[in-house]
Amino acid sequence: MSHQSPSSSRKKGKAMEADEAELARMGYKQELKRELGLMQNFGVSFSIISVITGIPSLFLYGLNTGGPVVMVWGWVVVACFTMLVGLAMAEICSAHPTSGGPYFWAAMLSRKQNAPLASWITGWFNLLGQVAVTTGISFACANFISTACTLGNTGFVPTPNTTIGIYAAVLFTQGLTNTFGVHLLHYLNNISVWWHAIGTTSLVIAILAKAPSHQSASFVFRQFIDGTGPPGEGWGDRASHVYVVVIGILMAQYTLTGFDASAHMTEETRNAAMSGSIGIIMAIGVSSLLGWFLILGLLFSIQDLDGTLASGTGQPVTQIFLDTVGEKGAIVLMVIVIGAMYFCGTFSITSNSRMMYAFSRDGGIPGHKFFAEVSTEWKSPIRTVWLACTLSFILGLPSLGSSVAFAAATSIATIGLYISYGIPIALRVIYRDQFVRGPFHLGVFSFPVAIGAVLWIAFISIAFILPQINPVDSQTFNYSIVAVGIVILYSVGFWIISARKWFVGPVKQIEAEGMGIDVMDPSTAGKFGAVDVESESKGVEV
Repeated sequence: MSHQSPSSSRKKGKAMEADEAELARMGYKQELKRELGLMQNFGVSFSIISVITGIPSLFLYGLNTGGPVVMVWGWVVVACFTMLVGLAMAEICSAHPTSGGPYFWAAMLSRKQNAPLASWITGWFNLLGQVAVTTGISFACANFISTACTLGNTGFVPTPNTTIGIYAAVLFTQGLTNTFGVHLLHYLNNISVWWHAIGTTSLVIAILAKAPSHQSASFVFRQFIDGTGPPGEGWGDRASHVYVVVIGILMAQYTLTGFDASAHMTEETRNAAMSGSIGIIMAIGVSSLLGWFLILGLLFSIQDLDGTLASGTGQPVTQIFLDTVGEKGAIVLMVIVIGAMYFCGTFSITSNSRMMYAFSRDGGIPGHKFFAEVSTEWKSPIRTVWLACTLSFILGLPSLGSSVAFAAATSIATIGLYISYGIPIALRVIYRDQFVRGPFHLGVFSFPVAIGAVLWIAFISIAFILPQINPVDSQTFNYSIVAVGIVILYSVGFWIISARKWFVGPVKQIEAEGMGIDVMDPSTAGKFGAVDVESESKGVEV
C-alpha cells in the first residue's frame, strides 16, 4: 500500500487551491469533485471520440459514399483540419478552464454588450451536438447488440422496435452509472482507455492475421464507390464524384468529434488550465492514428465486397469478422466493439450532463433552477444526467420510420458541436486584442490556426446538411437540416421574444451570492449582469 509523502501532498494541495482560485476568478464555486488528472481528462475525450465506435457504426455509409479511397484519404484530411480546431480550442480552454466550455468562452471572447447573445447561441448548438452525439453512440451500441444477438443461430431477428427497446435499456444503464457510480467513473475511465487502445489493436491484428486473403493496395487506397442510390441511380457521373467525396467524409468527421469533453471536465481536473488543453490535443492525435490503423485493417480484410455490402447481418464490420475469424471469433470481436461503444456512450452522458449543468447554472435552460442542482451526496449533476438520456432517446425515435435517420443524427452531432466550437474560435479572431493567454498558447501560429479552423467548420456545416442518398424522398431525406433549423429558430426566436431581457451569459456566482442575489432566478440575475469581460482581463495578447 503506497503513501504520499508530506511534500507531494502539499504540492497537490497547492495545485488544488490554484485550480479553485482560478475557478473563483471566473466567478464560480468549486461544487464538483476535482479528482481527475491529465490522463483521466484525456481519457474522457479519447473515450468519446472512440474510433472503434464511430468507424464501425458508419462503415456501411463510408463504403457506399466514396468507398475505400474516401475512407482512407478523407480520414487523413479530416484529422489534419480537426487538429487545427483542437489546437485553437485548447488555447481558449487554457485561458478559461470551466465546465461551460464553448458557451462560456463565447461570452468571454465577445465585447461585453454582445456576450449574452454569443453565449446563448453557442450554448444551444453545443447542447444540440452533445445530445446528438450521445444518440449516435448509444444507438450504434444498440444496433451492434441486436446484430450480435443474431450470431450463433439464436433465431433472433432484429426489428426497429426491438432495437429501440435495446437503445432505451442502454441509455438507462448508462444513466444509472452516471447517477450512482460517479465515484467509479474515475476507474471506468482508466479501463475505457485501455479497452479502446488494446481492443482496437487486437481486433485489427486478429482480422489481418486470420483473413484467408487480403485486398490489394490499389483497392484500399484508390477504389472509389458510389453506392448512394439503387444501381444507376446514385449521384452518378464524374462531375458528381466531388459531391460524393464531400458527403463521404462524414464518417471521419463524426468520429473525430466530442473532444470538448476535456473542457467540460476541467472543473473536475487538477491543473485544469494545462490538463484540459493537452487532453484535447492528445485525444485528437491518438485517435487519428488509431482510427487510420482500424480503417486500413478493416478494408484489407474484406473478402467479398458485394457480400460485405449486402451482409445479412446488416453490418459490414460484422461480416468482415465472420469472414476472417469465424462465428466464435466474431462474437469475441463484437463484444470488444460493443464494450467500447458502451463506455463511449457512458462518458458522452458524463460530458453532456456537465455542459447542461453549467448552462443551467447560468439560467440558459428552461427549468434551470431544477437542473442546476448538484447532488450533495454524489457530487454529480444527477438531474442533467437524466435530461441528457431523455433528450437522446427522443432524438433516436425517427429511426423507426427512416432508413437514413442514423446518418442524419451523426450529421446533427457533427454540425451542432462544430458550430459551437467555431463561434468562440471566430470571436477569438475578431476580438483578438482582448484575448488573455493561458499557460498553453500557440504564439505566432495562433491566428492562422484559428482562421483555418473557422473555414473548415464553415465548410463541413454546409456539407453535412446536403442529401446523402439519391433519389431524395421522405425515407431518404437528410433531416439534419430540420434539427439544425429548429435550434436556430428556437435560440434566435426565443432570444428576441424573451431571453434578451433576462439572460446575461455566464453569471459570477460567488459575487452574486455575496450580494444576496440568487443566480438561479432570471429576474434577479439580470440585475447583477454577466461576467465582466474587462474585469477578467489581466493583460492582452502580444
